[in-house]
Amino acid sequence: MQNTAASHPTPGTSRSAGTGEIKLLVVDIDGTIAGNSNDIREPVKQAIAAARSRGVKVAVATGRMYRSALRFHRDLDSTLPLICYQGAWIQDPATDKLLRHLPLSKQTAWQLLDYFEEPDLRSLLSINFYINDRLYVPEITDATKIYAARSGIEINAIDLRRDLPGDPTKVLALCQSPEVLDGLLGSMRQRYTPAELYLTRSVATFFEATHPLANKGEAVRYLAEEILGLQSENVLAIGDNFNDVEMISYAGVGVAMGNAPEGVKAFANWIAPDVEEDGAAAAIEQFILGN
Repeated sequence: MQNTAASHPTPGTSRSAGTGEIKLLVVDIDGTIAGNSNDIREPVKQAIAAARSRGVKVAVATGRMYRSALRFHRDLDSTLPLICYQGAWIQDPATDKLLRHLPLSKQTAWQLLDYFEEPDLRSLLSINFYINDRLYVPEITDATKIYAARSGIEINAIDLRRDLPGDPTKVLALCQSPEVLDGLLGSMRQRYTPAELYLTRSVATFFEATHPLANKGEAVRYLAEEILGLQSENVLAIGDNFNDVEMISYAGVGVAMGNAPEGVKAFANWIAPDVEEDGAAAAIEQFILGN
């Protein structure tokens, strides 16, 4: 495959890559290994299989629910725990053991709901609460239906104040206007410090809030150092959006997709081609396969 990234310098290429042998490959799903088709493209599968054949461990780190991400984990024949909800939920599919869960409190979730329901936002947002790996919403909107269909999950409509069945793992607000979510993110970062909430965007139309210690960088560090006994220099991480910045920054080799926002590319060592051009495969060939 032609390396289209190498001939087009970007802001991210200024960060030098680590010098260790890559022993762990971590990939995001949406916009990284899965594009418009909502499936992993065959060249990406083949490149990941080739990396595995060389002894490289493969892990998935996503903002998706565990039950939504599981088919991608299986498609890649990963034997490692699955990182979901931006790292708030880490579960081992081989044993079904939940290794780490960092939920928000109900009180914090209700505070967010109060803000989402203010008059200037109420009609613009679709609200998702994730509890015990199930999706709960106050009402089923068209945006919710589209989201649930792509994720392959069921929707549970409840009163989020009266009937909340537990502490939410993640709170998400969907909006068709990225500009509205830009303003929402700015407002919430004035209300909450990073020590109180982790706030991010996984796609332009998603605003997400999780526990302050729940981000992909911390989750990948936990997987690499505490489970596998590796160091950051042994990690290649590939992602495409702002929720990937922490793991791209942690990894010895952090790769941003060509379809990533410029603010994400600035943290990367290398910029891959777009997801529809099998950019993840190009990164694996560049840093693992040596093709």
